[in-house]
Amino acid sequence: MSIEKGREYFRQFGIEDRVQEFEVSSATVELAAQALGVEGARIAKTLSFMVGEQPILILMAGDVKVDNPKYKAQFHTKAKMMSPDQLEEFVGHQIGGVCPFGIKDGVDVYLDESMKRFETVFPAVGSSNSAIELTIPELEKYSNYKEWIAVSKPIE
Repeated sequence: MSIEKGREYFRQFGIEDRVQEFEVSSATVELAAQALGVEGARIAKTLSFMVGEQPILILMAGDVKVDNPKYKAQFHTKAKMMSPDQLEEFVGHQIGGVCPFGIKDGVDVYLDESMKRFETVFPAVGSSNSAIELTIPELEKYSNYKEWIAVSKPIE
């Protein structure tokens, strides 16, 4: 899947024109922040994990990382990130463009509390050079999230 899949997803809501595509890579928090001209913390990075046989995505602020003890308390297992092959198979996006939009069925999406301090955040839209600015209520609506969780800690 790609930015076309992301645009198609947002077309059903009439907001595909809000998807931004860049001439430069936005595959990392730092690159996305530069491309958008915003602080890195406002980049909503999407991390992908396997919880047993269940693929999950967790969106969190760009200035935090997974806190392993909190993750284990939430999901009752050790954090195990998906491989690139698993990403394609279960989610349908590639590294650098992973997002909760236009994904395959059966993927649970969680939103980390670290993003609640912002009015808007910038998740990717299926490619390593795209983003969309969403308010927190819009992120809730369009991500089809399961629940808010607290599994992050600041990056030292």
